[in-house]
Amino acid sequence: MHKTFFAAIAALLLPAAAPAQSTPRPDPLDAKAATAPLVHRSALSAYKPLAAESPAVAWRDANDAVLRIGGWRAYAREAAAPAASSPASATPTPAPEPRSSRPAAPPSGHRH
Repeated sequence: MHKTFFAAIAALLLPAAAPAQSTPRPDPLDAKAATAPLVHRSALSAYKPLAAESPAVAWRDANDAVLRIGGWRAYAREAAAPAASSPASATPTPAPEPRSSRPAAPPSGHRH
């Protein structure tokens, strides 16, 4: 019964959509066919130079600052935070202490 109902509704609505397609499309092979005017928007129109945002910092100082605020996890929390909170007002979480200065050993089943 549901199939018959939906088929009847579709049959009633289908002819109503036909008048909306009464304007023919221009022939794409006709060089003289009317087309919409081209609008150029530069991808660089909203560009702000980096100097406008913040002064340059030595890479070691930048790396130390990232370590102080908690590394990449701090940036991940900042990206996941609601838009209402601003990063300037949020207090950074201190970085966890490293467990060991040695690199981690590869898994036992790992072979090259």
